[in-house]
Amino acid sequence: MESTLDKSIGVQPGRLKNLLKDLVNIYSPTGKEGEVLEYAEEYLKSKNLPISKQEVDENRFNLIVLPEKGDEIALCFVGHLDTISAHDLEDFGFREEGDTIFGLGTADMKAGCAAMIEAFTVLANNGGSFPPAGLALVVGEEEDSDGAKTLVREFSFPWAVVGEPTNMVPCLGHYGYLEVLLRTRGKRAHSSMPELGKNAIETMLKLLLQLTEYIISRSDGLVYNIRQLSGFPGGFVVPDICEAYLDLHLLPNSRIDVLKAELEQLVKTASKGIAYLDAYLKFEETYSGYQISPERPLVKMLKRIYRKMSLPWEPQDFRSHSDGNVLWSAGVDPIILGPGRLETAHTTEESVSFDQVLTAAQLYLNLALSL
Repeated sequence: MESTLDKSIGVQPGRLKNLLKDLVNIYSPTGKEGEVLEYAEEYLKSKNLPISKQEVDENRFNLIVLPEKGDEIALCFVGHLDTISAHDLEDFGFREEGDTIFGLGTADMKAGCAAMIEAFTVLANNGGSFPPAGLALVVGEEEDSDGAKTLVREFSFPWAVVGEPTNMVPCLGHYGYLEVLLRTRGKRAHSSMPELGKNAIETMLKLLLQLTEYIISRSDGLVYNIRQLSGFPGGFVVPDICEAYLDLHLLPNSRIDVLKAELEQLVKTASKGIAYLDAYLKFEETYSGYQISPERPLVKMLKRIYRKMSLPWEPQDFRSHSDGNVLWSAGVDPIILGPGRLETAHTTEESVSFDQVLTAAQLYLNLALSL
C-alpha cells in the first residue's frame, strides 16, 4: 500500500532532536521513571495524540497510544523509558559532537522512543485516518520488564517493533536468556584466623571456574557474564555465604531446558570434587529465544520499505535480553529494530548517530502507514 501521508507534513529533525535532548536530560533509572513519564505524557497530549495510562504499580505506569479502535491493533511500537543507573550523576545528560549524541540512555533506548514518538506525532497531524498501529512507552525493562509484562496482560496485538539499539539492522531472531543465582555456604571465622573457617567466596570461585570452563567448551554460541559476586557478612570475618549472579544468552533455537539440566548436573558433580562446597542453584529468569520467518507478510512489507529507503536488508539475531522476550512469550511476534549500537549501551560513552535516529523515525512512520 502506498503512503497516504501529506508530503508537506513529515519528520521534523529539529523537533525530534529537541525531544531526544529532553528525554536524555531527565534521569530515569528503573523504578524512578516518574519525571520522564510526566514529560512524555504532556508531550504526547500537546501533539494531539490520544493517550491512556496503564498502571504498573502505585507510582509507575505505561503510556499507551491507540488507534480509534484499540481492538484492531495490527502492530505495536514498544519502547522503554527507563535506563540503568548513571555512572556519574553530575555528567549523564545530552552532549552533542557533530552527528553523534552522547548521554545515558541515548542508545538504550531513548533514541528509539523519540523516533517512535516523532512518527506518531506526524501521524496525528496528518489529517487522514489513523493506521491500526499502537505505541507503548513502558517502564522497568532494565530490571524485570514489569512494564512489558503489564502491557501484554491487558492488550493484545500480533506484531511489535521494539526499538532497542540494533544499528537499524532488523533482528528477526532473538537470543534466549537465563539468569542464574549461585550460592555457596562456608563457616564464619575471625579474619585473622581463616584456617578456623571455610571461606564461601573461595569455594564459589572454584565452582565458577568449572562452570565457565564448561560454557567456553560448548560450541553453540552460549554467551555468559558474571554480573555480580558478593560475600556475606561484610567486616573483618571469613564470609560464610557467597552469592553470584550470571547472565546466560543462548542462540534463538537453543534448548533452555537442556542447559538447565546440564548446569544442575555440573553443580552436583562439582560438589563431589570441591572441599566444603555447599552450593545452591536457582534459575531466576528464563526466556526462550525465537526466530521469525522472513516469509511472513509483515516482514516482507518491512523489506520493501528498506529497499525504498535504500537501506541494506541484512537480518540478524538480537543477542541481549529485551522486552521482546516477554512479548514473544505472550504470543506476540516482535521485530527488534532501532537506532544506536548495542555495544555502546550501558557504557560511559553511550551514544547514537542523530542521522540514524532520523532514519528510524521515517522508517517507523513508513511502516505504520503501510499497514
